[in-house]
Order: sequence, then structure tokens, then C-alpha cells
Amino acid sequence: MSKSKSRLGLSWVFLIQLLFQSSSIIAATRKEIGFPDRRFCRTTVQGRYLLSDDNGYVCDALSLDPQSRCCPERGDKFSCHGCNVLSKCCNSYEFCVSCCLHPAQTQKEQVLKLKIAKPSTSGTYPSVFDFCAGRCRHNSESVVHENAYVSDFHHCFSLPSNSSGSIVSPVEAKLNGINVVVGRQGESCDSVCKSNGQSCVLNKLLILNQCEIMQKYMSCKGACLASVGADQPAEVVDDAPKHLNPGACLYTRTQSMLSCDGSHRHTRRLCPCA
Repeated sequence: MSKSKSRLGLSWVFLIQLLFQSSSIIAATRKEIGFPDRRFCRTTVQGRYLLSDDNGYVCDALSLDPQSRCCPERGDKFSCHGCNVLSKCCNSYEFCVSCCLHPAQTQKEQVLKLKIAKPSTSGTYPSVFDFCAGRCRHNSESVVHENAYVSDFHHCFSLPSNSSGSIVSPVEAKLNGINVVVGRQGESCDSVCKSNGQSCVLNKLLILNQCEIMQKYMSCKGACLASVGADQPAEVVDDAPKHLNPGACLYTRTQSMLSCDGSHRHTRRLCPCA
């Protein structure tokens, strides 16, 4: 009887060890295979219809993933739609945050050193998303007479004036008073500016029709190429046919072709509005 109990006890010990080893192997296998950890996004909450997540995507509330709280990864990441990238001001809070998150627009090392408020006891921004979400929401430099906005482009993410050492080039200085706006795919500059309550300034297209200027407002991932078309200066959308050079910025060498009403279904125009 005692031998039976002893054998039974050994059997239980062996079974427990076997289960423990199996679970360890399964855990190690899952780790080696590299099952991705599910990421959860932070989002803006100010807008009634749109929101921006900390990945740099903008979407409507109904499109938000209910579990991850992330926007679908479609459309433009770090979109600067409705933004003047020279002044770093936008006519939409959500696109202001999205544009601000672009590494080319905001330097992480510089932002994380900034104080959230003027008092020396105030803390610093814990992340670029916190800076963008806060800076785009309230910016004293976009307000006049303390109770009115300077313009519709009042969501700004530029650094405080006492912390920015940026220098405006002579070419950029010619755009003073101009809201440079990246339009939607297939949209003419007349339409882009009209949607912002402004008009396209034809003679300023000549200034925008330069690679160094376009690269400040657009990704230009497929380089900057000379082309022919009334839709230029413009950027070819990423899902365009390969022969159209997806991601490339296009400028025209034929200045007489510059037009406010030109458009192309595979490009997004760079527009001067006032």
C-alpha cells in the first residue's frame, strides 16, 4: 500500500514537472516567433468629428479601432493638409497635431527640453505628442487682442519665439502674408484656397515651384523632378501608378503653365492662398 502511494506521489511530481516544462517551451516559442505586443494609441479629444493619434494619422471617431484606440493606417501619415508649414500654423487642430508629429517638422530632442509653462517650476513635455497636442490647442502668438484669432490658421505648433533660432531665407520672405497649403489629391489651388475662405495668388506659384521650397512642405520621398503640367508644383500620391513616380515632388520648367485651376487625379498641389 505504501509503495502504491509512493508511486502515485512520484507520478504527480513527474506530471507537474512535465506541465511546467511544456508551458515554458510554449512561452519561449511564442517569444522566439515574435508575436507582436499590441500597441495602444493616445489620441486627441478636442474635435467633434476628427481626431489624431500619436502615430500621426487622422481619422473620424467611428473609424477608431475600439481596442487599440488607433486610427486606421491609411491615407497620409503626418498629414499637413490645411497647414502653412512655413509658419507652422493650420486651420484644423487634428491636422496641426498630425503635421507637428512629423520628425522633419518637430525635433524631439529640442521639444522634450521645453517647459510646459513659463514658471521655472513647471515641468517639461513628456513626449512629442504631448507637445503637439498642447501647442496646437493654445498658442498666444496666434491670438490678437486676447480674444480673437489672427487668421483661420490659428492652430500653430511652432516653438515659442524665445526658443527658436530658425532663420527665414530671402525666398521664404517673399511668402510673407501667404498661407501655403497642401491640397487634397486631385484638388486645384482655386478649390484649396476657396475652402479656406481665400484666393489663390498666381504670381506666388513661381516661388513655390522650387525643390527647396516644396521639400519644406511635402515629403518628396521619390525625389524632386522636372515635369510638365498645370498641376505643378505638386507631389505625386503614394498609390499612383509606378510610371508617375509615386511620392515624387514635381516642378515645371515652363513657367507659363503655372495655373491656379490646374489639377491631376494623382497629385496633391502646393498652393499659395491669401
